[in-house]
Amino acid sequence: MTIKQTLKLCFLLLIFSCASSKISKIEGERLTIDENINPKTEIENFIKPYREHVNKDMDNVISYAPETYTKSDGELNTAIGNLMADAVYDEGNPVFYKKTGKYIDFVLLNHGGIRSIISKGNVTTRTAYEVMPFENSVVVAAIKGDKVNEMMTYLANAKRAHPVSRQLQLTITADNEVKSATVHKEPIDVTKTYYVATNDYLYNGGDGMTFFKPNDGLTVLDYKIRNVLIDNFKKTDTLHPVRDNRFIKLNF
Repeated sequence: MTIKQTLKLCFLLLIFSCASSKISKIEGERLTIDENINPKTEIENFIKPYREHVNKDMDNVISYAPETYTKSDGELNTAIGNLMADAVYDEGNPVFYKKTGKYIDFVLLNHGGIRSIISKGNVTTRTAYEVMPFENSVVVAAIKGDKVNEMMTYLANAKRAHPVSRQLQLTITADNEVKSATVHKEPIDVTKTYYVATNDYLYNGGDGMTFFKPNDGLTVLDYKIRNVLIDNFKKTDTLHPVRDNRFIKLNF
């Protein structure tokens, strides 16, 4: 018998074997998971001390908010957005300097990344988790001034309160054109390299922010935005975020 004939015979035997095999019938049942499910007592008792420990840490008071702050309290800059961007600058700058010997020029975050309000009253660790539940971390991109100008055009066209830190000042016209843009009160220099802190989601093109690439380098701070907020909140008894003129629109 040739190899070809042998292969044909094996193929036929396989077909007949499959045809004669019994196919098992698989049945399933859909289980609804809701508040009506009673927890297992032994599992609940095992988890209880861990849950209580976590809740104690999460509800630890680390600051106080005299007002309620939301991401809808301003057209192009909000108190909560300004707070977040400034916190990334203040907490991230020493880390960046230690890694590179350089300073962050300014910070850009995204409006959609603010996931909760800061309610009037005690500010806790849980507050930071609610405002920033994602695992986004701080990165610093080294980009030329022409890319910074692209960023300004993006912000003008986006017409959203994307948080920027106080080192940047952007004014746009009623027609959403860039009227003026400065970093550290100086006009943007297209030949200069600027060190812009953001989060890893935006650096990779999130929200259509493609101006971070190409660049002259990237520094990963290994510092989550959420941890930035926690560290920043702990430094003051009372939060005092405000709206200001860092990103404004003219009415004429």
